[in-house]
Amino acid sequence: MRRATVCLVLLSGLWLTPQFARCEEPASPADKASPADKAPPSADAKADAAKRVAEEFELQKLLADTLDQVERNYVKDISRRELMEAAIHGVLSKLDQYSNYISPDDISQFKTSVENQFGGIGIQIDLSREGRIVVISPLFGSPAYRAGVQAGDLIVEIDGKATDEIRSLDEAVSKLKGEPGTKVSLTTLRPGTGERQILAIERELVHLETVMGEKRKGDDSWDYMLDHERKIGYIRVTSFGRDTETDLTKALDDLKRQNVRGLILDLRFNPGGLLTSAVAVADMFVTKGKIVSTEGRNTRARSWDAQEEGTYEGFPMAVLVNRYSASASEIVSACLQDHHRAIVIGERTWGKGSVQNVIELEGGKSALKLTTASYQRPSGKNIHRFPDAKETDEWGVVPDSGYDMKLEDGELYLLNSHLHDRDILHVNHYAAAKSGRKPDAGATAEEKPAGEEKTPATEKPSAKPEQTAKNDKGDKSTFVDRQLQKAVDYLTGELAKAN
Repeated sequence: MRRATVCLVLLSGLWLTPQFARCEEPASPADKASPADKAPPSADAKADAAKRVAEEFELQKLLADTLDQVERNYVKDISRRELMEAAIHGVLSKLDQYSNYISPDDISQFKTSVENQFGGIGIQIDLSREGRIVVISPLFGSPAYRAGVQAGDLIVEIDGKATDEIRSLDEAVSKLKGEPGTKVSLTTLRPGTGERQILAIERELVHLETVMGEKRKGDDSWDYMLDHERKIGYIRVTSFGRDTETDLTKALDDLKRQNVRGLILDLRFNPGGLLTSAVAVADMFVTKGKIVSTEGRNTRARSWDAQEEGTYEGFPMAVLVNRYSASASEIVSACLQDHHRAIVIGERTWGKGSVQNVIELEGGKSALKLTTASYQRPSGKNIHRFPDAKETDEWGVVPDSGYDMKLEDGELYLLNSHLHDRDILHVNHYAAAKSGRKPDAGATAEEKPAGEEKTPATEKPSAKPEQTAKNDKGDKSTFVDRQLQKAVDYLTGELAKAN
């Protein structure tokens, strides 16, 4: 009997299945045949097999001898683990860029990325100009949110230890994370008021938001309606995690109750995620036909087809993508484009079309991420951008004719800053209502840390097209999201035709 290896199925180095699956292939009819039905191996076959075993033994002995000599005789001490991990990296360096090794030091962060959930209190933190730990934003509905933590608060103590003694952001994150049900004590200082609070917060399993709206409502939940008059909805999916399908269904049901007539699905800057999540999201909008298929040298070819039940239809759609939309994002946008369910607007996507397995090593303490297959869009066109690919070659998802709108680097920076700033809960209305106080305005620009536009640590190392954002010099300037405006114009035109 062959041993089953527990693994995760990935696409392009991005985690694309919601549960551990068996990597082994089902036994073929020949495998299932009884010993009496199988012809005995010939003498030549036995000799060839013995030769392969001997060669394999010599190669493994070569590696073992090399490691032994280096460990015993190299001029400096070096551990056997360091040597073994270097050997693993050497093996993988001969493969593609998406196959790699996840060490015990990195496995926790990797699992957080896969699961989009972790044990903690639910805050994004960063370092201020003075090196103090500052809250960028509490996560909506998290323990920190319910405790009254809000953007701009300084964390001055964690479990009674002054944070100025904490040497790095990673160290602070490790102290905030922990098993659900355990507690952590925070002492916070609110700039501007000087208010100091000691909060005992119980950790929970925190789910990272992957489904965002156009702006926040008065209760801090998302408003998914971009244009209430024309009934144009807007949903941004930042990655494809375990809860994306459920959260997207809630958002779509909310829009449906409001009689949505058109929808913009924003997949810009979305690096990918779980395969089953991507399939489920595409299936929400397509009634029948192929969603995606995979094929590899030593893996069974698979195909996922849409089901009519539960489909959201009856309204035009526009999908926004850019050069950083990859993998699962490309599965969804390619599917909707090939089935003529949506117009794709923006710029050519990244071009990640390789399927990977994540194989647990050392009982789950480390893992191997190995490319085993590729995926194809419904039309059969190629998505993967190979190292020698040219701009004229077929790869990625290309916007529909007349809807290609590439942003220059400066404009792309402003868009990213705008989207990031929109996600922040500047005012914790829940905490203000609970305390009976008037909501604080949140951190001022001066109170926010320098370089906040980069992604803050999440316990891990109004939104019309025209917005105010910072440029690369830190100055305020009017930012117009031209790609979003193009989507609004398209849907407005489609709605006018329907009338």
